[in-house]
Amino acid sequence: MTNHIALFEPLIPANTGNIARTCAGTNTTLHLIEPLGFSTDDKYLKRAGLDYWNDVTIRHHKNLSAFLEEVGESPLYLISKFADQVYSDVDYTDTEKDYYFLFGKETTGLPEEFMKENREKCLRIPMDDTHVRSLNLSNTANIIIYEALRQQNFAGLEKVHTYENDKLK
Repeated sequence: MTNHIALFEPLIPANTGNIARTCAGTNTTLHLIEPLGFSTDDKYLKRAGLDYWNDVTIRHHKNLSAFLEEVGESPLYLISKFADQVYSDVDYTDTEKDYYFLFGKETTGLPEEFMKENREKCLRIPMDDTHVRSLNLSNTANIIIYEALRQQNFAGLEKVHTYENDKLK
């Protein structure tokens, strides 16, 4: 079982860098669906990902169709403020499956027609829409991936780690 975060045409390098850092820390595969709104050599992208880029499995896809071809029959969830289903109401515990979480571009989200065709796969994070248009992309990705990991009992992650200079000892 592997968890996957997919970014559809991301525009802001810092968001992608922060998500890449989360992917490195959670053994999550990162999928980048082109076109990207920045170069992967971008200094802001590298700064946000710090020195973790070598620890992230990144897959590039020429377009949404190419990404969907790779997903195949695996569970795919579209993360959107327009969804009727809450992300935490889904069961992500089947260890025989890979789970894919698809996030739209920062300015326009996922293509409207695609979302309508896949309405049953759309998930929402509850929020007060009267105060904000949307949540930050990297924060949203963190919320979603950690819910999946929580349900999977944080498989493959250290729940406790001892450090040489442990501040609690």
